[in-house]
Amino acid sequence: MEQINYLKNTLMHFRTTGTLVRSSGFLCKTMLSNIDFNNAQNIVELGPGDGVITRHLLNSMKQDAHLYSFEINEYFLKYLEENFKDPRLSVLPESAEHLIPELASRGVREVDYVVSAVPFMILPESLTESIVGACHQALKPGGKFIQFHYSLNARKYYQKIFKNIQIRFVPFNMPPAFVMVCEKLG
Repeated sequence: MEQINYLKNTLMHFRTTGTLVRSSGFLCKTMLSNIDFNNAQNIVELGPGDGVITRHLLNSMKQDAHLYSFEINEYFLKYLEENFKDPRLSVLPESAEHLIPELASRGVREVDYVVSAVPFMILPESLTESIVGACHQALKPGGKFIQFHYSLNARKYYQKIFKNIQIRFVPFNMPPAFVMVCEKLG
């Protein structure tokens, strides 16, 4: 996707995109460094946007794994459907709060990883807690929720639900970002 089209779309829909620029390759690689792709069968992606992280995920996943990407922005949905023709990818036009029933309707009871770019800091707190709670519920024991933010203010949501959190700083992103990794215990 051309940067000008990306910028135009994010300006029109900032409340759901939460950013004006794409994630850098450094940010994508830092997020994905927390995934054991040899053992990952089902991965969920929240807020794929124009697919910058999606592409990295698909390039790293094994051939029998599956990626479920939840996107509510119609422009990005159309772009993903037209530009990602991988049978391992299901692009779902649903809000992340519907994660559990959407996965269940596809016969998926639990997932190995949730990779998220949802701008939780601009969403209502109750919606953020609902989505993070659904992610926790969907993860298998030992599964990880991986989210990036531009500040550390959101870590309270993850500490409340997951009880544990690892944070990695990514200076080579615009703006610099924090990757928060939460593991579902037992």
